[in-house]
Amino acid sequence: MKKLLLLILISNSSLVTALAQEFDNLPTPVTEEKVIDNTPDSIAKALEARPAPGSTRVGDRPVLFLIGNSTMRNGTLGNGNNGQWGWGYFANKYFDGRKISVENQALGGMSTRTFYTDLWPAVRQALKPGDWVIVSIGHNDSADFFDKKRARGVIPGVDPDTMVVGFNERRQVNDTVYSYGTYLRKYVAEIRAAGANPILMSLTPRDAYGQDGKIVRKPHTQWAAYIAAVEGVPFVDLNEISGAKLDSYSRWKEQYHFFGDHIHTSLFGAEMNARSAAEGIWNSQNPQLEPLKAMMLNVALPAYGQNREAGKPMVFITGDSTVKNKDKDEDGMWGWGSQAGLIFDPAKICWENVAMAGRSTKTYLRDGRWERVYNALQPGDFVLIQFGHNDISPINDKKGRGVIPGTADTCHVYKMEEDGRYEVVYSFGWYLRKFIDDVREKGATPILLSLTPRNEWPGGRIERRNDSYIKWYREVVEQTGVEFVDVHNISGDFLDKKFASKDAAKSKAKASKYYNHDHTHTSKLGAQMNARSVAQGLREIHSELANYLKK
Repeated sequence: MKKLLLLILISNSSLVTALAQEFDNLPTPVTEEKVIDNTPDSIAKALEARPAPGSTRVGDRPVLFLIGNSTMRNGTLGNGNNGQWGWGYFANKYFDGRKISVENQALGGMSTRTFYTDLWPAVRQALKPGDWVIVSIGHNDSADFFDKKRARGVIPGVDPDTMVVGFNERRQVNDTVYSYGTYLRKYVAEIRAAGANPILMSLTPRDAYGQDGKIVRKPHTQWAAYIAAVEGVPFVDLNEISGAKLDSYSRWKEQYHFFGDHIHTSLFGAEMNARSAAEGIWNSQNPQLEPLKAMMLNVALPAYGQNREAGKPMVFITGDSTVKNKDKDEDGMWGWGSQAGLIFDPAKICWENVAMAGRSTKTYLRDGRWERVYNALQPGDFVLIQFGHNDISPINDKKGRGVIPGTADTCHVYKMEEDGRYEVVYSFGWYLRKFIDDVREKGATPILLSLTPRNEWPGGRIERRNDSYIKWYREVVEQTGVEFVDVHNISGDFLDKKFASKDAAKSKAKASKYYNHDHTHTSKLGAQMNARSVAQGLREIHSELANYLKK
């Protein structure tokens, strides 16, 4: 993925009040102010934004403190406004808030040394018996010892007898610099002295490949593992767990787990690292971690696929309300996925309609629904991908469904109107390419479906969106070689053949029996029409999935 200029939206109410967003009416982002870290002013701002150490404690419940740098807590405010996220922001997802609170005390720019001198005293004072402390820090340790701006470098390795003495211009004091391992020993000793429980964790991986074609593993892993073994401390190799995941991805996917540079993670990368950290704790055989495991949750991968039967492939049907609606009342609104039984042979294949009304490519992904599809996939499965009706909506209104029109490999950061959070938004084609890439990674087959036609009849013929959505679909097909069923035009041809006339109002009225409530959502009859269009298209392109259709 191309490295992109980081952008932030300044809210403009005139842009987000429209019911629908025109393709050329995108909110205008502005250049993001550069984040300054590890300076007195930024530390002061960060201390205002971060919770005071121990302030999340509820009664006698323990606190899990996170000690790290920008890969754990990015930016002065740590809220993703620069498109970069630290994994500590998402760590609380894996711990039961009724049993333990999670405090992300990390700060960008810190090394083992500067965190120890500048921020650790307040954390150490807040520690109580039974607390837990994860120490995962080191990206900034290979720097100058006594430079004016940061003075954060440490001596590589674990030798307890090495040191460098000099004048620290940043702090304006005489200073002694120790080895990486010595600083880890200091954290461990002081955590234990407070009756708390230390966990050493290796660093997050970088966007860097070695000569073996795999993500580079930094030497800090061996140093931290050595200290953990010598001191009898639980060790989690986060670098290896996340590095192995990145190794399994396509180069394109690996790259979008970072944002802006080769170290700092995007939302995707931060969430991956948070899960890797949780999995590392959960899967550890170290008995010291058992009390912490008892306070964890959500470690099992969420997945669809409850309908799977042994010996049969699955077809997952993704999309919006035109694919899955209420699907109950004979005279109500129906999505075509509810009629999958009309076209698929249950003796050969299983299917699951996992579409959701109101979703765009972006919100289907953001809600975690795509994650459940991805986790459920097995070699030989199929995924039908059909989105579009909600994608060209306002990007930052309360629903936040909109994406950038087109298929360019681009993105911007926008501030969402509903809750003030920041979100990186990509193009329509980017989301489709992500879905396609994810499915192929699992050995399954992605099939792209164009959106269903609407009951609009300009000039007496059914509306065709061939200059926008269909053009973008075909661009993605050309870029990826994905199988493509043009449901839009197959159903459109069917409707035109039955109802096209010189009288647009008359055509629309006659076609209304295929729709319900409005010009987009289908009746049961319309859902059956679109399901048959899917089957027709699969046969026309000689898709392997056509072998699982009813005769």
